[in-house]
Amino acid sequence: MRIHDLRHTFASLAARKGGSLPRIGALLGHSQMQTTQRYAHLIFDDVRQLAETVGDELADMVLGSSRP
Repeated sequence: MRIHDLRHTFASLAARKGGSLPRIGALLGHSQMQTTQRYAHLIFDDVRQLAETVGDELADMVLGSSRP
């Protein structure tokens, strides 16, 4: 395990807890937002996963148990 791995995990957890990129960057000590933007996929992955979860629940509500 490398220090970078720990920082990446820290950023991932911060993003999952709703941290904004500027706040995550401040926590990581980034002086430029471009550096923190490399972690943006973490937030977008969580948003996509949430959208899929909500969509699945809505489909269950509409289709009931007949859903394949």
